[in-house]
Amino acid sequence: MATLPGQVVLVLQGGGALGAYQVGVYEALHAAGIEPDWVIGTSIGAINGAIIAGNRPEDRVARLRELWRRFEQRPQLQALQYFSTLVGGIPGFFSPRLPAWGGWQARVGLDAASYYDTAPLRETLASLIDLAVLNAAHPRLTVGAVNVKSGELRYFDSRDGALGLDEVMASAALPPGFPAIRVDGEAYWDGGLYSNTPLEAVLDDNPRRDSVIFGVNVWQPTGHEPESLWQVMAREKDIRYASRDDGNIARQKQIHRLRHVIRELSNKLSPEKQDTPECRALASWGCGTTMHVVRLLAPALEGEDYMKDLDFSAAGIEFRCAAGFKDAQRMIARAPWKRPVDPMEGVIVHELSARKGD
Repeated sequence: MATLPGQVVLVLQGGGALGAYQVGVYEALHAAGIEPDWVIGTSIGAINGAIIAGNRPEDRVARLRELWRRFEQRPQLQALQYFSTLVGGIPGFFSPRLPAWGGWQARVGLDAASYYDTAPLRETLASLIDLAVLNAAHPRLTVGAVNVKSGELRYFDSRDGALGLDEVMASAALPPGFPAIRVDGEAYWDGGLYSNTPLEAVLDDNPRRDSVIFGVNVWQPTGHEPESLWQVMAREKDIRYASRDDGNIARQKQIHRLRHVIRELSNKLSPEKQDTPECRALASWGCGTTMHVVRLLAPALEGEDYMKDLDFSAAGIEFRCAAGFKDAQRMIARAPWKRPVDPMEGVIVHELSARKGD
């Protein structure tokens, strides 16, 4: 095992077929002897994360590869592959529902109000996840889902209680394609509707700990000005699901700097004042933790479009896996978390864009 300064956290964004990039990132970490202490995921990130957390370290790469082998679509022509996915679904993932009498207005109930049935995904996950390993919480697993009625985001966390397949599937239940999944009687949809990059789960965690956080993003936050309606749809989708990390991290940098300021001010008080109940209560807001946020961004495939998150072709999966492996290798070689940091800074960001290189 490689030694990093603090707990190792893997944050996996949602993005359908684009999640193959995350497989490559994990493979590079595994090859370098870096295993996560905590995996946080949304949608396909929750699925990949559950495979990682639900298997022993020596089995994780093989199980991830098997998952994506089952998702793989064989048609080589892109248009044919998309048509096959939309009409026939993906074996091991989802299958189409027969149209209901009455069409879209038919009151079929929330559990059946979707274009596809995800029973195949449940069977796949059941065969690839060891729930005993998952609920040992080594690593800890957190998946986000949105309560259908309240619209609130909920994080299901193996540190706080046992997780099952329902929690993982709820995090990946993107409507209207996939049906809501019930957990303890409450219906949940894909966490990406609220937060597709659940970085705040670790930055707001309590108790706070020194961390190296690998944030694995698959949607493009920036892009060219679109020139057609099809390109507009693709750009809108990227913006909707891309990381909101910049705003979240700017806020967290301020908060953590203030925590460090509180710690420094507390240390300057006399021992007698530090020991008063009032000062102890105020000092509890301070800390000296350091969060290294390592951001990786999947490259855009030439010619990819609005349907790119349905590109489960063998070539697309392999390209993204290889890109994730290469990018993570480069970041591990750089090891920016080893560099000296300003003791007043609690959140330090290290970026490696697959488009821009080093």
